[in-house]
Amino acid sequence: METETKNQLDFNAAYDRIKDVVKRTPLEYNAGLSARYECEIYLKREDLQIVRSYKLRGAYNMISQLTEEELSRGVVCASAGNHAQGVAFSCNKLGTKGVIFMPEITPKQKVTQTEMHGHGSVELVLTGDTFDDCLMEALAYTEAHQMTFIPPFDNYRIIEGQGTVGVEILQDLPDIEAIIMPIGGGGLAAGTGSYLKQNVPGIDLIGVEPEGAPSMLEAFEHGGPVTLPEINRFVDGAAVKRVGKLTYQLCQDVLDEMLLVPEGKVCTTILKLYNEDAIVVEPAGALSVAVLDACRDKIKGKKVVCVISGGNNDIARMQEIKEKSLLYEGLKHYFIVRFPQRPGALKLFVNNVLGPHDDITRFEFIKKTEKENGPALVGIELKSAADYPALLKRMEAHRFSVIELNKDQTLFEYLV
Repeated sequence: METETKNQLDFNAAYDRIKDVVKRTPLEYNAGLSARYECEIYLKREDLQIVRSYKLRGAYNMISQLTEEELSRGVVCASAGNHAQGVAFSCNKLGTKGVIFMPEITPKQKVTQTEMHGHGSVELVLTGDTFDDCLMEALAYTEAHQMTFIPPFDNYRIIEGQGTVGVEILQDLPDIEAIIMPIGGGGLAAGTGSYLKQNVPGIDLIGVEPEGAPSMLEAFEHGGPVTLPEINRFVDGAAVKRVGKLTYQLCQDVLDEMLLVPEGKVCTTILKLYNEDAIVVEPAGALSVAVLDACRDKIKGKKVVCVISGGNNDIARMQEIKEKSLLYEGLKHYFIVRFPQRPGALKLFVNNVLGPHDDITRFEFIKKTEKENGPALVGIELKSAADYPALLKRMEAHRFSVIELNKDQTLFEYLV
């Protein structure tokens, strides 16, 4: 199908192909977000998909169209987690063998889920630090064993399958006016965006990437896909160094805007969705809601859909997510504090420097042989970011020499 053109994409046929296997996920009106942004916001809950991600759609759409001979030889894929689960589920459903390559940094929860959905039909190979590393290994394995490679995004059958998200949205909300979609490799935005643009010509299509992995935005700015030298892998479901050629072409045609969101804001959004709506999302799944502040003026008064792309969040990551959120919101600060050479300095710091609502969350002397008078690593959590200037003034007034680690990334990474 790679020889076909984008004009031959048939999203309705893909929907008919997968509808009895893939769960039709709800499109839920969110009253809180709607009131906050003065519009009607609906969440497309792909976190409630069978494999907790939209990725099953594309995987099943492609694998179900393979010949009997191709199915007998088996399939291979490379994935940071969600595509792997979709392929594993499809292999089990269609009775074919799958070999799945995943980066070594893939959260354990996603590895376990992939094995579970495969029900013995798949073999997992953990290799490389990023998706792009394991992709090379997977492609080499595919060629050596004459199997069929199932790409995570850059394939028309995959794009067609992901576009069924748009088919369901339009059935449930025919008067949709805007949609915000997360972008990793671009399959979801390319498919869903193309379908909706064809059927709702005036719709606003907004794509969003994590700030630390802006591969589609860079492609837009350079006139084609480019390989980013480094990426922040925290938003693992969207941490791709290079978007696809096909997905780039389609996204360039249909997207009206590309936006970036800081990883810290993604973390804040994950916590808010959990605390306010009892929705468990993975970092990539929070992108469409995290970017709403940047879209406020554009979406005001409109019917807007935010695609919640996945809910495979390992609970073991929650402490890291909370920490990143507090740092981003200016509620947590780390210092190297050199205590004055006088009796009671530590007591003075606790009683007179800390505000009434400030908490010490970490305290350790850096030089173990100079306790009580050597430099200490101190973490302080504030109730409000506005309390920070007053905290610094009190440190200065009481002659505490400090280094603000939040402002020194090198020291922060080394010590914290």
